[in-house]
Amino acid sequence: MNNTNVENLWSQVRRLASTNTSVHKYVFEKDSAVAESVLYKYPTYEERTVICCSTQSGCPVGCRFCGAGDAFVRSLSAEEIVSQPKHLFEDMGIDVPSIQRLQIMFMSMGEPLLNLKNLEPALHALHEKYPNAALLISSIGPRVLYEIVRDFSRAIPKVGLQFSVHESTDEARNKLIPFGAKLTLAEIAVEGERWFDATGRQPFFNYCVHSDNGSEVDADRLTALFNPAIWQATISVVCERDEYVSAANERQRALTDGFQTKMIERGFSTRVFDPAGQDDIGGGCGQLWFVQEWMRRNPTLARPSVGRSLPVVHSPR
Repeated sequence: MNNTNVENLWSQVRRLASTNTSVHKYVFEKDSAVAESVLYKYPTYEERTVICCSTQSGCPVGCRFCGAGDAFVRSLSAEEIVSQPKHLFEDMGIDVPSIQRLQIMFMSMGEPLLNLKNLEPALHALHEKYPNAALLISSIGPRVLYEIVRDFSRAIPKVGLQFSVHESTDEARNKLIPFGAKLTLAEIAVEGERWFDATGRQPFFNYCVHSDNGSEVDADRLTALFNPAIWQATISVVCERDEYVSAANERQRALTDGFQTKMIERGFSTRVFDPAGQDDIGGGCGQLWFVQEWMRRNPTLARPSVGRSLPVVHSPR
């Protein structure tokens, strides 16, 4: 993989600063695609650096809270995927070997497992280039050959796997994630256990808490599905597609904290994902305002996703 210089792959790259100095967003553009990456430091790049990068331009899945959920352009090449963290490190002058905790997450835009043919070589290239980086795949669980995922996860010991669950029943989840060719919650639980058996590493399930899915009953359903001895829980603050959501974010954080307590009481190791920069640069997955602008400028390339005609979910208004 030789052609990973950003100037050879993208016609324009924009860096957008937030009022929160711990986060920057990057927008990669060319005639045929747009991608976004987000760079976080906690509290310094040397102590912990997190990158969320794109695997597709737009997304075919159509999640109803996601700003990229209405249109799909194409999958990104392995070179286009690798170029994102490479450019972020170079642009900010980050000395990668000195980072104590480095995470590259495939969760900014696109469904990684629907781009397996390019994701796998990108993972190998990134592991070779940045051996200290944890490489986290965040997926809704499309119906793909999970044997392939287990194989490269065994070969690359830094690969992690997270399933975006977000609801405690399939009925509710289908409304949120209308993509039909996906695993049920029970099937996700099985695939996660198979991945655990193959790698010895715990998978995660990601749960976005809102006013209708944070009850004790929801926590009990999740515990019945996902064994706390095998699974870890990521409790996420909902990232709205609407940019004017600062007050809503405060309410979502309170809901998230309450549900995290419920999951800890049930024996789960938990973490909270509350992306900085939500309010002004769309710091979290699903707040892809700049992608939405590109889609409007390129309507012939942005094909409607399965969710285009469905109502937006999780709007606070």
